[in-house]
Amino acid sequence: MIKIEMPKPDLVIRQREQVLKQGDVEITPYFGFIDFHKITRDKGGIFFFYNEKNELLFVGKARKIRQRIKKHFEDNVSPMKNHRDEIHKIEVYEIEDPMEREIYETYAINQFQAKYNIDKVFFERQ
Repeated sequence: MIKIEMPKPDLVIRQREQVLKQGDVEITPYFGFIDFHKITRDKGGIFFFYNEKNELLFVGKARKIRQRIKKHFEDNVSPMKNHRDEIHKIEVYEIEDPMEREIYETYAINQFQAKYNIDKVFFERQ
């Protein structure tokens, strides 16, 4: 049996209201998130979308994480297109090796039973 241990996330961002102090510059929220700039621009990895109840909605992977996450909020072909308003937390895992990304993504989809993943699903939905 193969033992897979998920790494700790490199970044967690949550949907939240921006609290401004005097002299602060207002950041325009992107689907309720104001911390997209913290997601690495040029690194590969996997990401998890969670709802308010901390239920796993979707697991994805990308060669460039920030661009792929943003596409899920913009694309009309994303499996998340009808569920974007449910996303309240995003976890980002920087994983450069493409094979490792593939393994972690498939493992996470099935181990944590991601609600909206369509591909790579080996568990029976209830």
